[in-house]
Amino acid sequence: MIGNQFVIRIEGANQSISDFKESERILNYYGYQRFGSKRPVTHLVGKAIIQKRFADAIQLILSFSSEYDSMENTKIRQELASQSNYEKMLELIPTPMDLERIVLSEMIQHGDPHKALYKLPLGIRRLYVEAYQSYLFNLTVSMAYQYGEKLFDCQQGDVCFDKNAKLGKYQGDDSQQLAIPLVGYSYFKKTRFDFHISKILEQEQIKPSEFYIKEMQEASSEGGFRSAAIKCTDFSIHSDVVSFSLQRGSFATMVMREIMKPADPLEAGF
Repeated sequence: MIGNQFVIRIEGANQSISDFKESERILNYYGYQRFGSKRPVTHLVGKAIIQKRFADAIQLILSFSSEYDSMENTKIRQELASQSNYEKMLELIPTPMDLERIVLSEMIQHGDPHKALYKLPLGIRRLYVEAYQSYLFNLTVSMAYQYGEKLFDCQQGDVCFDKNAKLGKYQGDDSQQLAIPLVGYSYFKKTRFDFHISKILEQEQIKPSEFYIKEMQEASSEGGFRSAAIKCTDFSIHSDVVSFSLQRGSFATMVMREIMKPADPLEAGF
């Protein structure tokens, strides 16, 4: 399960990092980058795609903004909120807005949101859907934690990863890691987390079967499992340097956030 080793020097921490003793109790959330740090829209586009609201997906890509976006970008997105401005804005879009330029150009040519989305790279279309899947996972972890579920230990009936990253039922082996379902069209309901996931899906007005997108099959997502907690090994802190190893699929940024506990995660680079 070990995938990456890190040695990181920390500057400007709000507390003595040597006080951190929770390396074995970090929940395996997806980080801000998964959703867009300054413009958290990726998962919203993904939800619109699986619900086949392709026009809404285009509008989100073009015009969704947030308080963390730059003033220049916000003004551009305000103009893009109206389809009547598409042609004049095409020449004004800055180079970094490459995805916006692609869908805007396609919308000007034929006005078909589905075709416009299809012009985006396959990896981007999949990223949108997977970001919404990640959002549901984060909600599940939070709800389960607040409910009092044991998330750092396996119990009878749980699905777990073994030391070789192979999924199976809990066998009383301390080396196994608890796994939480990732919702997809093959969502596995027979875990203690279905109680929470079912509530979340009802609130989101989503069904697992919708992750199979007939109109965009290549972006469909079967689902699967993800570790509930981060397996952080070889952890040590010396002065302002922290080192650790992580299993594949976990984010070093989540470990660093727990160590630093920044007042403003975005300003701190998270």
